[in-house]
Amino acid sequence: MNTSTSPGKLVMVRHGQSDWNLRNLFTGWTDVDLTERGIAEARQGARTILDAGLDFDIAFTSVLTRAIRTLWIMLDEMDAMWLPVERHWRLNERHYGALQGLDKAETAARHGADQVKIWRRSYDVPPPPLADEDARHPRNDRRYRDIAPAALPGTESLKTTLDRVRPYWEDRILPEIRLGRNVLIAAHGNSLRALVKMLEHISDDAITEFNIPTGAPRLYEFDAHMNVTHGDYLGDAEAVAAAAHAVAEQASKKAG
Repeated sequence: MNTSTSPGKLVMVRHGQSDWNLRNLFTGWTDVDLTERGIAEARQGARTILDAGLDFDIAFTSVLTRAIRTLWIMLDEMDAMWLPVERHWRLNERHYGALQGLDKAETAARHGADQVKIWRRSYDVPPPPLADEDARHPRNDRRYRDIAPAALPGTESLKTTLDRVRPYWEDRILPEIRLGRNVLIAAHGNSLRALVKMLEHISDDAITEFNIPTGAPRLYEFDAHMNVTHGDYLGDAEAVAAAAHAVAEQASKKAG
């Protein structure tokens, strides 16, 4: 715990490998679970945090199982199941619209690799949207029943993902860090990319090539004005770089 009046530290972790990561499918808000590898990645992420001598005061996650279970596993491994945890839909993965459930490589073959890269990686171009009546639309999922339907996306770009993540960051997470509390976030590749873009002031073009590997903790430290003074992955740098490269190559893989 940070007992001084200086800002706390932030560690963010992308959930471990999910079943649809393994199968190379567009996942988005579809609720899938971790693979055995994903469970192992969550445990290893926790051990990496312990090796760095970090502990936490509060944790945040999305309302999707793969992120929630990653956080459970990590807290268990760190003997910190007692920590207060907040779940919020604003930390969900980017919504992939009508691409959700489709194989990435097959979609690239059908629409062209360039078009799929734009849908996947561009900052402000969303995939084709879901119709409101589509069963995959969050309006039709009971976990979002108390949210105004107009606030629930049928598709998102990274830009609109950041637009819905930012208020939760500013209203709930940032105040905890300002108070000197150490914060752990277990979320998703694109909700975390949105936060990284905001925290590190990464350009719209550069963020398209920024990839977050599963299970790799990323540490942020701040000055008194809440400017980032340090932002990098914990653990073995070469292993993290290799895992990030594997994320970048996903669109060309055949489904497993």
